[in-house]
Formats: sequence, C-alpha cells, structure tokens
Amino acid sequence: MIYSSLEQITDRCREIVVIEGSHVSVSDEKRFVTELLDDLVYTAVFSSDALIRNSVYWIIRRAAASLGIFPSSIQSLYEAMGRGNVSGFSVPAINVRGLTYDTAQAVFRAMAKGNVGPVLFEIARSEMKYTDQPPIEYSGVITAAAIKTGYRGPLMLQGDHFQVNAKKYASAPNEEITAIKDLIAEAITAGIYNIDIDASTVVDLSRPSIQEQQAANYGITADLTAYIRAREPEGITISTGGEIGEVGTKNTTVEEFTIFMDNYLVRLREHGNDLTGISKISIQTGTTHGGVPLADGSIAQVNIDFDTLKRISDVARDRYGLSGAVQHGASTLPNDAFDRFPTVGTAEIHLATGFQNIMYDSDHFPQDLRDRIYDYIRKTLGGEQKESDTEEQFLYKTRKKAIGPFKHEMWHLSKEIRTAIGQELEQQFAFLFDKLGVVDTRTVVEKYMTPIDVPVEPPAKIG
Repeated sequence: MIYSSLEQITDRCREIVVIEGSHVSVSDEKRFVTELLDDLVYTAVFSSDALIRNSVYWIIRRAAASLGIFPSSIQSLYEAMGRGNVSGFSVPAINVRGLTYDTAQAVFRAMAKGNVGPVLFEIARSEMKYTDQPPIEYSGVITAAAIKTGYRGPLMLQGDHFQVNAKKYASAPNEEITAIKDLIAEAITAGIYNIDIDASTVVDLSRPSIQEQQAANYGITADLTAYIRAREPEGITISTGGEIGEVGTKNTTVEEFTIFMDNYLVRLREHGNDLTGISKISIQTGTTHGGVPLADGSIAQVNIDFDTLKRISDVARDRYGLSGAVQHGASTLPNDAFDRFPTVGTAEIHLATGFQNIMYDSDHFPQDLRDRIYDYIRKTLGGEQKESDTEEQFLYKTRKKAIGPFKHEMWHLSKEIRTAIGQELEQQFAFLFDKLGVVDTRTVVEKYMTPIDVPVEPPAKIG
C-alpha cells in the first residue's frame, strides 16, 4: 500500500518504530520487517508526494542506522590494498537496474551464506535515467533490502560512471560540469559515499602527446575530486575513482596511466596540498558494456587483456598507493574468466547486464510482460536500430531502457515470480563471490572499515 500522509505513517509506525525529532529507533524489529517495511519502500518509490517520499527514505535510513547498518565508504579498505596489507580478492560492484528490492535481497542473502565482506551496490548516471532510480531512491531501496535480510555493517553504495557527456561538454562545458556537480551533491546527500568520476569520454586521441590527449580528463577528474572533498560528511573520506580508457574503445597502456596520474596529482594539489586523491583507476581491457550481441542475440566471446590489468594494478599500488585497476563490462563474460581477476590484482569489477539478462530471460519472467516490453521498444526506440542490427541485437541492446517505463509492472509481479527470479540471481551472485575471492572476507571489512553514523535531519516533522 501507499501511505497518503505523514500522519498515517506516524500512526502505522507506533509501537514498532520510535521517532523523536531527528532520531529513529526500531523497537520491534520483527514487526518492522514483516508488517511495515515493504509498505514503506513501496510508498517511497511510488508516492506522488515528494515530502512523503523523502520522509519515508529518512525513516528507512535512520531505522537502518539504529540496527547497525550505515552508508559507508570503502576508502580505508582500498588504502589497505594500496599498502599491500590486503590482497587476494576483487571487490564486486553490482549495478542493480530492475527488480531492485528483490535483487538486492538476493545479494545480501548470498553475502550472508558466503560470509562475504566487501560488495558495492552501484548505479551509473545513465542508469538512473533509464531505470527511473534517482540517488535517494536507489539508496533507500538497497538500505531497505539490507534491513529485510538482517544484514549488519557498512553499506557501500556507489555512483558509477558519473560521466561527462562529450557532446554536451563540447558545446556547453560549464553547464555539463555543473550538472555532474549537482548529481554528486545529490548522491552524497543520499548516503552514496563512493563515486566514480568518468571523464574518459573527453580524451582526445587526435592530440600529438598523451599528456595533451588526457588533459581534459585529468583536469576534470581532479576538479571534481576537490568538489567531492569539500562536501563529504565529517569523518567520511569518499572513495573516488577515475577512468582512463572509455569502455569499448582502445585498450589502456601503462604510459597513459602514469601520465594521467602524475598530471592529475599536480592539478589536485592546486586545490589543496592535503586533499586525498582517487583510490582506484578504471581502464579498458577489451570489454564492452553489455557485451557484443551477435545476430541471434547471443554474446560474442571477448579476449580480456589480463596482462594490462596486472601491470597497471601493480603500478597503481606500488607507485601511487591506489587499490589497483577496475574492470568494467564484465558481467556477460564466460564463467571461467572470473577467477582470473583476483590473480592479476584487479581491485574492483563492475557487473550489470548479466543480472538484467537473468531477469529478462528467466523462464519465470511472464511472457506477456516481455512481449509488451518488446513492443514498447519497437514503437518508441525503433529509431535507435542500426541498419546492420538484427531484431534480436536491437532488442538486446535497448531493453535496458524499458526498465524505467515498466518499473511499476515489475514491482507488481507476484511474490512467487519475484522469489523464483531472486533465487536465480542469488545463485549467480554466490558463484561470482566465490570466483572473485570475497567469500569469508567479512573479517577483512571488520578490520579495516569502521562504520560512521552520519546524522541526517528529517525533511519534515514526523512523530
């Protein structure tokens, strides 16, 4: 159900949640989870009243804190990796696009069963738009899923690909950078304390030297790093990432990385000598976001440059104290590729489309809904189909853009359907956690990460 007023929410919370000024505590966790939480999440996502939505998100966030669940930065763990104190695993960063509440619960269940420590829940600037998930919604729904499954500890939420739009930057650079700054501020307010800056889109390979090619990239990345540092909550150092090679373009070289880093650090010092820089670097090694669909809709095999991953990760740690290199576009790789990432020192691996595929292609996903989604794509997105695309390729590449328009229908799938798809997702999460070496790493997080409770004022008087 959707709560229609703050008074109704207050009445419903009575005897389950205590709300006093800016403080929230859960007095009856079992009832909170079984009787109240699902309706709060649904209200937060679908209420037409912004004040009600924001108030419910605040209740969820502060209730989570009272239970020991805190939005956190992975910075201290990445610093330990940069020092060589921690190794042997690659941190999975999971982009949750559809069925977010159910998918996140599947992640937390797999984490609990595997005693898994570091996992990032992330969403990119572009994904926020086509999945209709602004930062506060994404943060709130993931947090609710953590409560629902009994998770405790640091909750690592990440803004993935806070990316510069090259065309907009070329025509109106100040406006584009301002838009990214606004998104950063919005994300921090929502408790997203890990942010990946992506200015690789403005690298100009036509320039004669690598420094000139990377100038706009390292300049923007440094400026936005300083912007983040000026706005992070007290006690929090937001883990910030940079990117050199735009995913799907040419592979990154060690020389490009060192030139980027050296100039980035010079530019960053112009904002202040004591500012903390990026903690990781995203590079291109041969993958493409979503994979490359073949004529029949299947995914082409790719050759990942693991040697480049290793060499850049080694230099990143040894010379700059970073956690290592980051691999994007990996979720559609063959299963036998994943255990190689930890062996070459990959710090983080981003996983998205593969989980979307499990959802869409599941035998449990209703065929009538799938048909309506594909009809919508043909009618509204047909202009995006290339002449060389078969229909299968076109549908595969564009169906992510139907998640937002059909979000309501997906939330209203029966519990049986959502449970079945969630079990399929959970199996894949468990498999990936094992291959990426994060099984039985909970103690590593407990050793190197200390959750901090960031005070958050309510958007309205509640209680």
